[in-house]
Amino acid sequence: MLIERIYDEDLAQASYLIGCQAKGEAIVVDGRRDIAVYQDLAAKNGMKIVAVTETHIHADYLSGTRELAAATGAKIYVSGEGGPDWQYEFDGERLYDGDAITLGNITIKALHTPGHTPEHLSFLVTDGAFSDQPGYLLSGDFVFSGDLGRPDLLDEAAGGIDTRFEGAKQLFASLRDKFLTLPDYVQVHPAHGAGSACGKALGAIPSSTVGYERLYAWWGPYLAANDEQGFINELLDGQPDAHAYFGRMKRENREGPAIMGERTPLPELAPGIVAAGLAEDTLTFIDTRSNSEVHEGTVARSLNVPAGKSVASYGAWVVNPEADKNPLVLLAPAQEAAMDMWDHLVRVGIDNVAGYLTSIDGLPTATPKLIQPEELDGFDAAMVLDVRNKTEHTAGHIPGSHQLSGGRVMWHLDELPANGTIVTYCQSGVRNSVAASALRRAGYDVVELDGSYAAWNAWQQTRQNAVSAK
Repeated sequence: MLIERIYDEDLAQASYLIGCQAKGEAIVVDGRRDIAVYQDLAAKNGMKIVAVTETHIHADYLSGTRELAAATGAKIYVSGEGGPDWQYEFDGERLYDGDAITLGNITIKALHTPGHTPEHLSFLVTDGAFSDQPGYLLSGDFVFSGDLGRPDLLDEAAGGIDTRFEGAKQLFASLRDKFLTLPDYVQVHPAHGAGSACGKALGAIPSSTVGYERLYAWWGPYLAANDEQGFINELLDGQPDAHAYFGRMKRENREGPAIMGERTPLPELAPGIVAAGLAEDTLTFIDTRSNSEVHEGTVARSLNVPAGKSVASYGAWVVNPEADKNPLVLLAPAQEAAMDMWDHLVRVGIDNVAGYLTSIDGLPTATPKLIQPEELDGFDAAMVLDVRNKTEHTAGHIPGSHQLSGGRVMWHLDELPANGTIVTYCQSGVRNSVAASALRRAGYDVVELDGSYAAWNAWQQTRQNAVSAK
């Protein structure tokens, strides 16, 4: 048996390719939409992808299940559990608790493990060439290394009302009745790692075991004592902010993400054409440089989505493809880099990219306004906006600031003043630059706190030390 983990650092998301080497067949679990990685991996191992499935209706990225099936002819399997409100709306064989998919010597058994979502499945894998007993569990967003999938996302992102309490009870039952009945040696392979917003304390290690989680995960003592209420209280406390785009992902993943097919390589565009499109507001420019470079001058009304591992995350903060119909133009050093950025964007359903430019020469420019920490006290701000997570804000913030995380700002403009200047900050300035660019494009007068909270806090310490020295 072959089992390969494909990890996306951007979204802290893991998908898996499981293959029977004897038969040359493979299945992909929780695949993403830029599917070449799976096709290349299967080809490298002399396998054909014959099946695709997913653990649940995802909220943090757009599923590649339909994309892979269309490209390879693979059969689709999705959960049929969860009741009428949680049924997929596209074709595929429905899996229920105890159902199995067979690939040669490999058996992949579906376990209904609700809690994170009502329809959630985990997959128990048996390598029949080695043993008649299961050895691996693809746990999806049920059990992570050291943590559990949060049960409040349906409230936070999908319009649910107090569903988190029932979800938390379901998680407790899924642990008790399914997870902890497995042998301690079963390897656990989750769908997310550290940095994901699908839990509050995910570990960075890629896998665990049932026995290790039983003994050392925070929830172990609650299950051992059968303390459901204590478990629920701790599970729901301190969950991070859910990004607003999660609601769109839930809806599109349930309906069935659009199939892109083979994408034509992005062209390098002529600066004059882009300048005309910007003037007519028929194109949107994405400045992919760092916040420090953007602060020296950027394209007027552009969005800052810095290149690197967070293109999908930040892109989804500031581009809503359901409302923002302009094609995007990416700043990239070459076509290969532009294609890599596009790969990240399609993972969150941002498909409409017209091409790229290698510089901002010839385009209308503007310089973002900054304020120094020592100037803030005397500045006439309509609002000081903290775009960090609520847990960061609770740990320490600028007095009087209003917290609204960067991934939610553009969906909660009703919380912002209609007039006056907004001073924005995050921890170091990266997230702040992303959110501030979107607010400027939307017409708000925004001034960024240079160096953000870290710089303000350092200045406060310096000031207090100076006072103490006197």
